[in-house]
Amino acid sequence: MTQIDQARLERFVGQAVGDMAAAISGLLLHMGDRLGLYKAMAGAGPITPEALADRTGTAGRYVREWLSNQAAGGYVTYRPSDGTFELPAEHAAVVADEDSPVFLAGAFEAIASCYSDHDRLLDACRTGAGVGWERHDERLYSGTHRLFRPSYAAYLTTQWIPALDGVDEKLRAGASVADVGCGLGASTIILAEAYPHSTIVGYDYHEPSIENARKSAADAGVHRRARFDTAGATDFPGTGFDLVCLFDCLHDMGDPVGAARHIREALATDGTLLLVEPYAGDSLADNLTPVGRAFYGFSTVVCTPASLAQPVGLGLGAQAGQARLTDVLTEAGFTRVRRATETPFNLVLEARP
Repeated sequence: MTQIDQARLERFVGQAVGDMAAAISGLLLHMGDRLGLYKAMAGAGPITPEALADRTGTAGRYVREWLSNQAAGGYVTYRPSDGTFELPAEHAAVVADEDSPVFLAGAFEAIASCYSDHDRLLDACRTGAGVGWERHDERLYSGTHRLFRPSYAAYLTTQWIPALDGVDEKLRAGASVADVGCGLGASTIILAEAYPHSTIVGYDYHEPSIENARKSAADAGVHRRARFDTAGATDFPGTGFDLVCLFDCLHDMGDPVGAARHIREALATDGTLLLVEPYAGDSLADNLTPVGRAFYGFSTVVCTPASLAQPVGLGLGAQAGQARLTDVLTEAGFTRVRRATETPFNLVLEARP
């Protein structure tokens, strides 16, 4: 019989209980985001459940339970002396400020969508079939947009583009750019705002996302230099692009080699591919971290199923790492690939024909 290490068992029970608390609290974080509870607490100082309910048009009894969960998890502080709760400014940057580079509420929105897709994902795991991006709960699209947009706004034109050889200068002078797999258009619009002399076209095969991106570009006043078309990564139109961008999407593609090959052919002779992917080391052992755990989770229920639903169905996964990504780009015909920069959540690679 297997001998049980009682201390190890107790430690693991504690870990599982912590994950249980985190799982249900993730739902409550999503609720707080959707109901505007965090935004109402940001900068408000100590507040009672009743006052917070009044500010947000919610029911005080529910808000009291929600705040108690948040206090138990350390998201808000609780003052027993007067029964008030407070959202620290540092925490507000993560859950209330959508312009903060560390804003994460969008991730919980995306995760909530995956719970809605639970039965479909179970069937996929049993059969090996894919689950296309278009088959998910719509909160996946808005949550992903809200998760990635703050980091793109913080880093894309201030660090990532300047880290590429000569690209910032081209864009300032006026260049032709394709943003492939643009989703709801956050990255495309950020580029158009920063480089008014350049023209940027965003491509995505998901028509509802393209429609939303067009509206966002019009709202931002950049629709004359940022346009959006429905097209896949292996067949989007146009040639002579000075820059082609892939933001957190290559690993979702069924045929990333074919997509990279098509991009290489669409680039100008001296053009550049900017590839941004989730941060990962080259081995599983490198990625056994909280960030790796989250990315492997998304990869299991979103990224790999999306790839398997498309022709070729390579299933690259969201933790491919630089070496594997370089292999993909080299197979597609790129001859120079380097890591231009990185963040705790992103690998930023530059590739040249």
